[in-house]
Amino acid sequence: MTEADKIFTRFPPFIQEYIYSRGWESFRSIQIAAADAIFDSDENLLLASSTASGKTEAAFFPILTLLTEQPVENSVAVLYIAPLKSLINDQFLRMEEVMDASGIPVYHWHGDVGASHKTNLLKNPSGILQITPESLESLLIRRPNDICRLFGGLRFIVLDEIHTMIGSDRGSQILCQLTRLARFIGYHPRRIGLSATIGDTSVATAWLNAGSGRGCIAPEPLRLPLKWRLGMAHFYVEDQRECQTLRPTEENEGGHAALDPGYEYLYDCVSDLKALVFSNSREETEYVTATLRQIAASRGEEDVFLIHHGNLSASLREDAEQRMKDESITRAVTCATVTMELGIDIGRLERVAQVGAPTTVSGFLQRLGRSGRRGSPPEMVMVYREATPLPNAPLPQLIPWDLLRGIAIVDLYADERFIEPPRVKKMPLSLAFHQTLSLLVSEGEKTPAALAESLLSLPPLSALPKDTYRALLVSMINNEYLELTEEKTLIIGLAGERILNNYKFYAVFQDSEDFTVRCGSEEIGTITTPPPAGDRFALAGRVWEVEDLDVSRRLVFVHHVNGKMEVSWPGDSGEIHTKLLLAMRRVLLSDKQYPYLSENAAHRLSDARHLAAKAGLAKKNLVSLGGQSYVLFPWLGTVSFRTLRRILKTYSSELGISDIESQGCCYITFKAKDGAAEHLENAIRDILENLGEDTERLVGASECPVYDKYDEFIPPELLRQAYASDRLQLHELQARYLGGERIDL
Repeated sequence: MTEADKIFTRFPPFIQEYIYSRGWESFRSIQIAAADAIFDSDENLLLASSTASGKTEAAFFPILTLLTEQPVENSVAVLYIAPLKSLINDQFLRMEEVMDASGIPVYHWHGDVGASHKTNLLKNPSGILQITPESLESLLIRRPNDICRLFGGLRFIVLDEIHTMIGSDRGSQILCQLTRLARFIGYHPRRIGLSATIGDTSVATAWLNAGSGRGCIAPEPLRLPLKWRLGMAHFYVEDQRECQTLRPTEENEGGHAALDPGYEYLYDCVSDLKALVFSNSREETEYVTATLRQIAASRGEEDVFLIHHGNLSASLREDAEQRMKDESITRAVTCATVTMELGIDIGRLERVAQVGAPTTVSGFLQRLGRSGRRGSPPEMVMVYREATPLPNAPLPQLIPWDLLRGIAIVDLYADERFIEPPRVKKMPLSLAFHQTLSLLVSEGEKTPAALAESLLSLPPLSALPKDTYRALLVSMINNEYLELTEEKTLIIGLAGERILNNYKFYAVFQDSEDFTVRCGSEEIGTITTPPPAGDRFALAGRVWEVEDLDVSRRLVFVHHVNGKMEVSWPGDSGEIHTKLLLAMRRVLLSDKQYPYLSENAAHRLSDARHLAAKAGLAKKNLVSLGGQSYVLFPWLGTVSFRTLRRILKTYSSELGISDIESQGCCYITFKAKDGAAEHLENAIRDILENLGEDTERLVGASECPVYDKYDEFIPPELLRQAYASDRLQLHELQARYLGGERIDL
């Protein structure tokens, strides 16, 4: 009997029937490996495999089998934690038949779930509970006395899309929650992590195991030949702000905006299909949606365009998801951000499009993997739009950075299967503040020593120096977030109560005090800064005019008007890895040809290569722009680039440079005094030798670097230490300047 036959025989009849009904002829390797690990070991399990490779079935078929063989009474048996509500709502839909046949109930618990559904679980804890990190935090805080009753027989914890968790405060919050949960029930249940894009398996297994006392089995995914349908097209465009009005003009008699060749190409690529169009920001997603709808109107064609991002109402997001899933609808295009990047099953997509390049290899793979399900190869088209460079534009503005990044992403994965490893914070002070309040509410008053012992034994916070945490506690007491009783124990202070009583406390990620936008009885979504009555703004791919503003209730009442506008939200674009910048350099300086480039894109790359060769970028990274102006191409990722920029700013007088500016992490421009540029590399080398590992010297004594949610409540001196520790690094710079690391081809 083969291994697959043994596994099939072990499965109960309802799973066997499900497999027969789906016409499965064999198990995938990941499914065999998962069954072996779950059936024949007591270890944690990491399943890292491409999108649509059957990871959910691989994990849950053995779990359901064990729960059938040995039922768990009067307790949740499986805790499934996912980063998105939509994942929770969707995850078991395609397995609904087998879940129903198992007789094992499935409960959802997040902000959009009704109270009656939650009450049913509280009265009769059983089966599988699907929950967000924020709702789990709420349970630990508000119902600590129920934790043992709810989870006393918990056997498995399934963590989905763990690549989004590792290295983030939210992921660290989950690890804290799992340790606190284990303290209540007296043991650590087995953990199963699922992801389509894991860069460093050792980092992922260490994260998954943290504090559990178990080892981890991580089956090596098969390295199959890549089968992609890929295209990249490039267009020069004029300033789009000149053609956003829909009001009739002499040049525009019908009131239609001038159309953009890049967007028209994008429209032609997706308008007759089931497709996703990804952008790298909510702002761009809004603009793309409005433009595609505008093109449809100008052609007299049906508007099949939907929109999906985090600032839209749940009803609008769910409508987009349902229309994409509906197999009777053959034309539907959703313009989306990362909210559609994760594993929501939206059926068979014919194509994925990307406006510009994704920022990471991981993001590219997640987005590409949304298409190509059910036997077809994944398919993506990337559309690059660029304003025509002026003849007198400086050198760095003549290089198509976005196009280079897109090609480099494809090259890196195709050649090396490289995926960015996560960065793990050493000093997560915002999380420490949050968990301090949460622990005290959940576990009751403690002495400072007992609280420190409890908090610093949580895996994500174990590296936090005791002196640092002591300083944080003193600050929290002085500012009344904590109160020291006469018995020398700590309880929540008045300021802490105000923070805890806000429902937004459960989330550790940064949120804004958004205004809810309503059109009649319909909720549209949220915006950060509402305009006054009579003004207009864009949301959900449409333009709205403000009728009334209720500041106290944070409501904006609007009606729809024709047109197209830009919109903005606070946020950053994330970090780029140094390896990706070096790959971009190789693309720029080599003569390799890429068959997936359109004729225009190939010409644009050729022009950039010619320019780079003339500038001598193969032999030098510092180039004169004329006079005292220079540009430095460091070819460093975000963190190392930030560190180098800090060095140049901090030591600008000694270096003889001024007017330091940068663009992303692609280049730095500055002005240099006579002769300073010639000695810049040696001067940087001397500074690095003097710095050693001391990044704190690069942070100003008066700085207060606030980035995370609770940073505003943390002493500035601690924030400076955390910034130096977690947002700066010297080792890549030292390898480049001191270690003789070559960056040649």
